[in-house]
Amino acid sequence: MEIGIPRESKVREGRVALVPSAVANLVAAGHRVFVETNAGVLSGYDNAAYTAAGALISESAADLYEKAKLIVKVKEPTKKELHHLRAGHIVFSYLHLAANPELTKSLSKIGVTAIAFETVVDDQGRLPLLAPMSDIAGRIAVQAGAHLLHYSQGGKGVLLGGVSGSERGRVVIIGAGAAGFNAASMAAAMGAEVIVFDRQRGPLERARVLGANVTALYAYPDAVEQAVIDADLVIGAVLVAGEKAPHVVNAQAIKAMAAGSVIVDIAIDQGGCIETSRPTSYDAPTYIVDDVIHFAVTNMPGAVPQTATQALSAVIVEPLLRLCQSGWREHSDLVSGINIDHGKVVHPVLMA
Repeated sequence: MEIGIPRESKVREGRVALVPSAVANLVAAGHRVFVETNAGVLSGYDNAAYTAAGALISESAADLYEKAKLIVKVKEPTKKELHHLRAGHIVFSYLHLAANPELTKSLSKIGVTAIAFETVVDDQGRLPLLAPMSDIAGRIAVQAGAHLLHYSQGGKGVLLGGVSGSERGRVVIIGAGAAGFNAASMAAAMGAEVIVFDRQRGPLERARVLGANVTALYAYPDAVEQAVIDADLVIGAVLVAGEKAPHVVNAQAIKAMAAGSVIVDIAIDQGGCIETSRPTSYDAPTYIVDDVIHFAVTNMPGAVPQTATQALSAVIVEPLLRLCQSGWREHSDLVSGINIDHGKVVHPVLMA
């Protein structure tokens, strides 16, 4: 199989799909791997590292897409990248198509087969290719939120953990999956008062044992709304696999929050779970609605490309090796990830 690893073109996206060691695995299995020049530099891997692993360096995206059949990348194709795709290409990446019907139509029209990391489901119903980025996004959400609460950033001037003689900051996390759990873990370790909402007992039990400063509650709408209003930092981490995220916090609740409070919407890749959220980039990561700071960057893990690249590469290399085999459609996890098949939209969520 001819595999192409392009340089990401999304704003301030420093990740690359595979580390050189993973490329070496593919080469050892008999595949040809093309890496666009400098694709891994921001993650700490130069061209020489990929060459040593057996990759061939492509001097341009056009050259890489021409030579490769299987395109392995991190984020969904940008408009610039769509021009390089052709019928017969297989795209293996995060796609988040439920929140992007325009991209869905474009990929379908081109005639590609698009397999989304975030809809690959293993035999235990888990999302193994999404999990590491959710872990990272949850941690970044707390770090970013804590910083934005500083008065110098326009925040209300709250230190999340507080100190003796002061109140602790109040953090509300909606959704106790991988992202929400990691956010709760980080916020709890910082000493904040943390409330985690979910509708399943298992995730709530896991969150509660993080510490005495963590309260885990069923997500009754009225309880969520009141907690949001009283919070210093609200983190939206609701995930419905493959689907557009539901709005779990309405604009009325945001309007009732204190000025300088902060919203971080991790679910923004899937459309956002806060009614007042809209996608941002690291060039302009925040905006204000009703005096509340909103952070809704669509590629949060891109801020830590070295960590994120290593974590992503570790979970996609084995599925990728299977995807390169002629009988890859015999693997149910890979089949579950197919969103578009030779131009036909096939994922149930996108067909609804």
